[in-house]
Amino acid sequence: MTSTLIVTASPSSTSRTTRLAALVGQRLAALGIDSTLLDVRTLPAEELLSARADAPPIAAALESLASARGVIIATPVYKAAYSGLLKTFLDLLPQFALREKVVLPLATGGTVAHVLAIDYALRPVLSSLDPLHVVPGLFVLDKHLVVQGDGNLELDAELSAKLDLTVRAFVIGLHRAAHEATLGLSPLAPGAAPEVA
Repeated sequence: MTSTLIVTASPSSTSRTTRLAALVGQRLAALGIDSTLLDVRTLPAEELLSARADAPPIAAALESLASARGVIIATPVYKAAYSGLLKTFLDLLPQFALREKVVLPLATGGTVAHVLAIDYALRPVLSSLDPLHVVPGLFVLDKHLVVQGDGNLELDAELSAKLDLTVRAFVIGLHRAAHEATLGLSPLAPGAAPEVA
């Protein structure tokens, strides 16, 4: 029904953040929401660091974001801020890249001292890209993301329930935005009048 892009931005090849992002994709699928995972780590480093938005892999990533109705941003937290890899990707985006989109921030970190990184570091940057709505995010401690032998995550019941609530809030936001668009109450509507400053 609604396309969602899940952007994960950990520099690690064995990232628990990326595994959490994949798990979110599975939970979205169970609720009837299609999603695609974009692992920023797999984009060509030279083109990414040189901000070559016209390079085919970078252009394809930007087009995936542009065509999505929902965007999930998943990042590890280092030194109380989102990853430098995510910063590099966000710097490539046009000024209003998240306009008309519902956005969900997710973060993982090693200490509860980083729990406010979503609200104080990531949310302001996402808001500056003019999203329709940023739903409350979720911060998860690394120690609660247990990797099983098959590479999947094992979550305890409390964290699993929190993740379900977070994903459902995101899906409700998507449905609300789509419904408002059909009523002409949202910028998503094809014939919606432009905002007057």
